[in-house]
Amino acid sequence: MSNSSSYLPILIQTAVAVGFVALALGLSHLLGPKRKTVQKEENFECGIESQGNARFPVSVKYFLTAILFVLFDVEVIFFYPYAVNFKEMGVEGFLAVVSFVALFLSGFIYVWRKGAFEWEK
Repeated sequence: MSNSSSYLPILIQTAVAVGFVALALGLSHLLGPKRKTVQKEENFECGIESQGNARFPVSVKYFLTAILFVLFDVEVIFFYPYAVNFKEMGVEGFLAVVSFVALFLSGFIYVWRKGAFEWEK
């Protein structure tokens, strides 16, 4: 059943979608206005004129905190299937979730001991 002809509709749909995006971007580039002025090239944010340089160094702690938040947030999402099917999963499912929580907590303790949650250092 899973021969290459069964993927043909997906390939056609992908080709049409990519072709439409390429056509729309190409036509807007070719047909759009090309009048560049100093006023049009300025940054604009909510009616407030820009002040200074927007490219200032940001602490690595900020990015580390963002990555850790996404990591732990995604791990929490994996609890949802267990919460929905906890009766059907039985003891094996419970042990799988306990091992997942143990792995989750070991990673949390690791980053805690490394000082990832301490801002003043």
